[in-house]
Amino acid sequence: MGDKKIVIIPTYNEKENIEAIIRKVFSLEGDFNILIVDDGSPDGTANIVRQLQNEFPDRLNIMERSGKLGLGTAYITGFDRCLKNSADYIFEMDADFSHNPDDLIRLYNACKNGADIAIGSRYLTGMNVVDWPFSRLLMSYSASKYVRIITRMKVKDSTAGFVCYRRSVLSAINFDRIRMKGYGFQIEMKYTAHKLGFKIEEVPIIFIDRKLGTSKMSSSIFGEAMWGVLKLRFRNIKKQHRKE
Repeated sequence: MGDKKIVIIPTYNEKENIEAIIRKVFSLEGDFNILIVDDGSPDGTANIVRQLQNEFPDRLNIMERSGKLGLGTAYITGFDRCLKNSADYIFEMDADFSHNPDDLIRLYNACKNGADIAIGSRYLTGMNVVDWPFSRLLMSYSASKYVRIITRMKVKDSTAGFVCYRRSVLSAINFDRIRMKGYGFQIEMKYTAHKLGFKIEEVPIIFIDRKLGTSKMSSSIFGEAMWGVLKLRFRNIKKQHRKE
């Protein structure tokens, strides 16, 4: 019996991408499963997923929420489901192909070979981002550098949303104490794991801006992250003993 791997993909209005990303993940070697967490997409994203469940009944699941409740809560909802479903490795990935699904295998191998968390890193070997406006690239790169200075965490891409977690990491984190809901959530999860002593490894990737659909990024999301990082330094982080 192999490792159980579940890829969480949060969605909001991703009808142009969702079928293609699901089929691509399922074409990979290694029997990846997918959990879609859809925040009430009015464009019918969830309908497409439900239709595909007829084709992939054992590998594709969906959780439908009533509206836009935030990226962080989408992932936490997904984490809880994955832990209850006995996942050994849990992944975060965007629906829009900005994360290359082929890199799921590289993230998995990094964790399989000793890392507790593997991060698909845009900034490990420079700025490996394609088709972003310079202003957005500068904002993202500067945010990660700011996080390194404030937290002293040696992660070059702390805002990355392409991640593989070992089950043990998510079992140790008290999700009730994760405060940030937007992209600051990514920083908070990595910092919490870092403070709990887990081994974090970055895997270089090339990030390509979405071709279809619209970005959910905003300056307010970065604002939450920047203020939230200052508060993180003063938080008492303790390992949780989760009931399995």
